[in-house]
Amino acid sequence: MARLILAALLVMFSAASAAESYDLVIRNGQLLDGTGSAAVPGEIAVQAGRIAAVGRVSGKGRIEIEAAGLLVTPGFIDVHTHADDLDELPMAENFLRMGVTTLITGNCGSSRLDIAGFFASLVRAGIAPNLATLVGHNTVREEAMGGSLARPPTPAEGARMRQLVERAMLDGAVGLSTGLIYLPGTFAAADEIVDLAKVAATHGGIYATHLRYENARILEALEECLLVARAAHIPVQVSHLKLSGPSAWGRAEEVLSLLNRARAEGLAISHDQYVYTAASAGIGSRIPEQARAGGRDRYRERLADPALKAGWVAEMKATLERNRQADYGFAVIASFPPDPRLDGKSIPEAARLLRGTESIEDQIETILELEARGGAQAVFHGIHEADLQQFLADPHTMIGSDSGVRKFGEGMPHPRGYGNNARVLSRYVRELKLLPLPEAVRRMTSLPARTFRLDGRGALRVGAWADIVVFDPETVSAPATFEDPHRYADGFRDVIVNGVPVIRGGELTGARPGRPLRRGNPGR
Repeated sequence: MARLILAALLVMFSAASAAESYDLVIRNGQLLDGTGSAAVPGEIAVQAGRIAAVGRVSGKGRIEIEAAGLLVTPGFIDVHTHADDLDELPMAENFLRMGVTTLITGNCGSSRLDIAGFFASLVRAGIAPNLATLVGHNTVREEAMGGSLARPPTPAEGARMRQLVERAMLDGAVGLSTGLIYLPGTFAAADEIVDLAKVAATHGGIYATHLRYENARILEALEECLLVARAAHIPVQVSHLKLSGPSAWGRAEEVLSLLNRARAEGLAISHDQYVYTAASAGIGSRIPEQARAGGRDRYRERLADPALKAGWVAEMKATLERNRQADYGFAVIASFPPDPRLDGKSIPEAARLLRGTESIEDQIETILELEARGGAQAVFHGIHEADLQQFLADPHTMIGSDSGVRKFGEGMPHPRGYGNNARVLSRYVRELKLLPLPEAVRRMTSLPARTFRLDGRGALRVGAWADIVVFDPETVSAPATFEDPHRYADGFRDVIVNGVPVIRGGELTGARPGRPLRRGNPGR
């Protein structure tokens, strides 16, 4: 009798163990594995942060998610962010709510200098998404050369820059980035960049570049980036590929042909894109670089020199003419802390408010004044939809928001920070049918994981880290607009990072299971 009781207890214990055999199970979803293959019905089990089973799952989970009628995909990897303050804003809700579970930051030449310290800060803060970082050339150049200097580095400064990149790569950076329209990167010649890219290449890193020109001179800028790829033997990622301004429109085929010829030559070239017809940068990017060299104090000193100022004004007018732009109506102030009433105003509107007229002279004076008073972040409308679609259709294009972590309701930022991934799925997949759904998901998952060597990410397969998104492809949408940017993406019901739900049933859970992803060890 005792044996029968013991056997019954063992059966009951085994059944209970089976019922609680996984941390999380997702039931009855349509699985898109991230490779570009079509969706298949199935279930996913998660244990200890990783995917333990895909297909039919007999055991139960402590958390059960019913996904009938919904799509289940790997978490999205945003390959181009400016989330260098994630330790200060660790939830990153604007990213989570559009399905992004991993951020790649340190783009456009700007990053944290102390990568090990940054990663330690992320761990202390506790972050919701994962984060990998590049090391920024502008950051390194500032540290080694002491400012925005219009000259090459000395041998000692060059050695110091190499040392800083080496340290960053050893600490886990995934590569080197440049921002060649920003100070001080604008003063760097190609050989300086090659020198540093070789260091990154030695450690298996990538070179991500904001091109020197994205206007009618884009082919010239691309040739420079290909020179770096050849000389440093390094994979290249072209950041936010676009054609800015009417003088550049219609050249997407030329750009893609050049990149494809480079690939045929054996170079590893990829690119990313945000799916809006406007860019975002500091208003100072519209002022000649010589005016801004040496920092804002030196800029203010030069601004007081009538002869220098007259030269800048003439150059700014000439640039408008070359770009076939009548005035600065394409530029809208996103954030100007010294005078928030300007947020959301175009430069002509701001000129009228500050100076009484919208004349081109007063528009230029307004830009010069904004920079002198601390600088403003602005949105620049100037991308043609046809070019955007041609770049997006290319199979090498990944999806990157070019956004930072947003404080809800603050300023008038670019809507891409709230809706970029959702807009791909709603407008370009569902409405325009420019991309098949499995291909769009591939561009957000396995392609970026492979490009940035984030092993164990970007796929629904046994052993992979359980970064997973559950959403309705028929209702996903991006309601954020330029006029009303602070609106979260819709349709993403469940978002899971390293096996832990950060959004459940459309609501934040408050969990922060994200982690820094170090080059060569992306699970840590």
